[in-house]
Amino acid sequence: MTVYVFDGTMDGLLTAVFDAFAMKERPETVLTEGDALPLFCERTYIVHADEEKARRVWAGLEKHLSREAMKLISVSWLSELPELNGHLFRYICKVFTAPHTGAGNTPGIERNFADPDVLAVTNIARRVLHEQLRMKQFIRFQKAKDGTYLAVVSPDHNVLPLIIDHFQDRFNDQTWLIYDAKRHYGYHYDGHQVIRITFENEQAVPFNLSNGKLDESVISSDDQLLQDLWRTYFKAICIRERLNPRKQLNDMPRRYWKYMTEKNR
Repeated sequence: MTVYVFDGTMDGLLTAVFDAFAMKERPETVLTEGDALPLFCERTYIVHADEEKARRVWAGLEKHLSREAMKLISVSWLSELPELNGHLFRYICKVFTAPHTGAGNTPGIERNFADPDVLAVTNIARRVLHEQLRMKQFIRFQKAKDGTYLAVVSPDHNVLPLIIDHFQDRFNDQTWLIYDAKRHYGYHYDGHQVIRITFENEQAVPFNLSNGKLDESVISSDDQLLQDLWRTYFKAICIRERLNPRKQLNDMPRRYWKYMTEKNR
């Protein structure tokens, strides 16, 4: 059994595809550094991420797949699911081994959902897209004294890159910060451009990463009033006779509640 081990980056995975074709072999599985090796592993090949190799593989994919399929591959990578690695590696390999009838055509491969790898990559991408939609719905901002609006999130998948354009378009006249507490980075909009930020010491930030609340020393004086008004509105539109907890949990999973104003006091 041959196992490829890469650094966990997209460039690393694409380099693994390049090396596999160059060496005319197919590994039984693809793992990231630190993963436990299979019991009957006979050979381990360490993949060294190479930007040029990755670029060539990606350019090849663009020749054979539709824009929709390329987007799904990119989106699936944001899932950060370990099971994606093997499926995506084999999917990409199949793109280059499938018969082609002309430039830009890969008959059936990207829509061949009978193929377990194509189906897995597509379903994972759909899960990521579903969560980015929920993030747009469930993000709640708080206003700081300097006028900056803060929102803390902790999504299952790395969806921040997919939602930032939405908030930049919708709130382009305000300064805001959306921070992913799970991945320890965020995006800040200063009214002109969006920049990716990280904090060297998260313990010193003026907000609570566990619930997203701003410290009293920095929160705007009218923000608490607005939060209370939002909770009152939320309760007012609730019809107790029509409560359906099961549907509510399906539409608004409990994992999002800790950052939602209407669910916290």
